[in-house]
Amino acid sequence: MARRRTRSEANIWPGFVDGLSTLLLVLMFILSIFVVAQFYLGNRLETVKEELASKDDELARLISQINSLNDQLGLATRERDRLQVQVLALEDTIAKKDEQLDGLGVALTASQSVVAATAEELDAEKALSDQQRSELATLNAQIAALRRQLASLQEALDAAEVKDREQQVQIENLSQRLNAALARKVQELQEVRSRFFEALRRALGDRTDIKVVGDRFIFESDILFGSCSATLGALGKIELDKLASALLDIQGDIPSEVNWVLRVDGHADASPLGPSCQVLFDSNLDLSAQRAIAVVQHLDSRGVPGRRLLATGSGSTSPIVSGFSAAALAQNRRIEFKLTER
Repeated sequence: MARRRTRSEANIWPGFVDGLSTLLLVLMFILSIFVVAQFYLGNRLETVKEELASKDDELARLISQINSLNDQLGLATRERDRLQVQVLALEDTIAKKDEQLDGLGVALTASQSVVAATAEELDAEKALSDQQRSELATLNAQIAALRRQLASLQEALDAAEVKDREQQVQIENLSQRLNAALARKVQELQEVRSRFFEALRRALGDRTDIKVVGDRFIFESDILFGSCSATLGALGKIELDKLASALLDIQGDIPSEVNWVLRVDGHADASPLGPSCQVLFDSNLDLSAQRAIAVVQHLDSRGVPGRRLLATGSGSTSPIVSGFSAAALAQNRRIEFKLTER
């Protein structure tokens, strides 16, 4: 019995060795996977760092371009002011020249009258005495002097007319340059308005209750306010935050000399106020004005400068659709936004 127990104990070791070998192989496999993963993650981290560095360079380049455009805009403004000063100076000079020309014309007319009268007297005194002939010679000398004076006056008048024409050409050139500069500023404002509208369209998505009509964005009031209320709802604040963000993104691109403003127009439908609503508001006009003011206050709280915001109320005087259906009334209850000059 003792001999059998010894053999069974000896047979355990091969199995133990096989198990230990298998465990070592598994550990080596796990270590290999860890090394490969570590290598892959290291390479990926380097790639991400390079991409971030490239984005930083691109951002710096865009900032440099914006600063350059601001400098060019300042130069254009100073050039326009200088041209306006020149135009005013030339207009004053032309006015003075016109006065001088009027005076010369009067003197020329008087001299011509004197010459005509003197010629008539000479014809009448051909048979006079020697003394009279002497007086006639004196008159002839005076006539000659008057004619020379007339010629000098005519030359001065011709020179003044030539100078007047030259100054008129200068004024026309300056006016054309000034008009071109103003046209460029108007074009810049139109481009900024287009970028604002495009950014706002992207931010608001494909909502059917927010639309563009001409140069205005129109929000139906039901998006922003509850019934008979001038307090913004949670959804309305979200939509207005998108508008504020779009406006803040483009306000730096608006020329500094343009006195721009975002006009917020409140409109109500034609339905009379109910008894409970009459307690809060005097009329549809009051309701539309209070809603426009609430929108302006919210935009101001989101960083839009208060001096660039204007609130107006129109009541139900300017409907965009006719009729008294629920759909028509909903469209006429609205808030309109227009980016314009003050």
